[in-house]
Amino acid sequence: MNKATGRWPVLFLLPLLVMVMPGLPRADTAPPAIGILIDDMGKREETGQRVLTLPGAVACAFLPRAGHTRRLAQQAWRMGHEILLHLPMASVDQRPLDAGAVTLEMTRGEFERTVLDGLARVPHAVGINNHMGSLLTRHPGHMRWLMELMRARGGLFFVDSRTTRHTVALKTAREQGVAGTRRHVFLDNSLAVRDIDAQFDRLLRLAREQGSALAIGHPYPQTLAVLERRLARLSAEGIRLLPLRELIELQQEEHATWQAYSSPSRRDARNSKPSLSSICCGVPVSR
Repeated sequence: MNKATGRWPVLFLLPLLVMVMPGLPRADTAPPAIGILIDDMGKREETGQRVLTLPGAVACAFLPRAGHTRRLAQQAWRMGHEILLHLPMASVDQRPLDAGAVTLEMTRGEFERTVLDGLARVPHAVGINNHMGSLLTRHPGHMRWLMELMRARGGLFFVDSRTTRHTVALKTAREQGVAGTRRHVFLDNSLAVRDIDAQFDRLLRLAREQGSALAIGHPYPQTLAVLERRLARLSAEGIRLLPLRELIELQQEEHATWQAYSSPSRRDARNSKPSLSSICCGVPVSR
């Protein structure tokens, strides 16, 4: 075997070595995943019913005191949808607040009673996300009150709608041991169908880049028309639509894997391992 042909067995073995060497992460073969959360549920019966017929695991966030919340939430639960409390929170621009909102002026007791009342008004709620909240979600103290209450209740997760880049909501949730995730895309800041389609394309692109991504939309006719069309094609595009709790668990697993791989002890171990050239029968490998 001459020098030129001697490299071929080495090159053939490289993919196998990458898979079995303990210092290298294994590639995840699962398809990219997305979550879809529809906010502002409970205001209108007709559009609410249309949301419930969307294909797949679409989660529904209900305003606590909207007129159709209780009945639609019960129906959504029976149909297998995840139910969230869409908790109104004070915003920077001081827009009028929906009934059942939490504000900066509240005492801790008032704050907690308001959140508990909201949960009681949304049957089968398994999580909470913020409605507006560009002011309140930047305040660590109030977010700590919320997360401590959620932790005490047990079994609730939090979705940070990210209505401000200054939010500390998800960070506080993780510090308090509350499972959570964040929005990556708003589908319908613009109600032009082409713009909603473009945001859905962005959602899929982020999922392929990151492994997963979450979009929030609203029960507007334009949004629902796009979702009815696009969700039916997801499997053909190689994308999974997951319930939010499963999406959160997936993200936690990905984060834990990356943390373990990038920890100083693992880096030191990888740096101390023999090079591929010394493993491959002494044949030098180009770097």
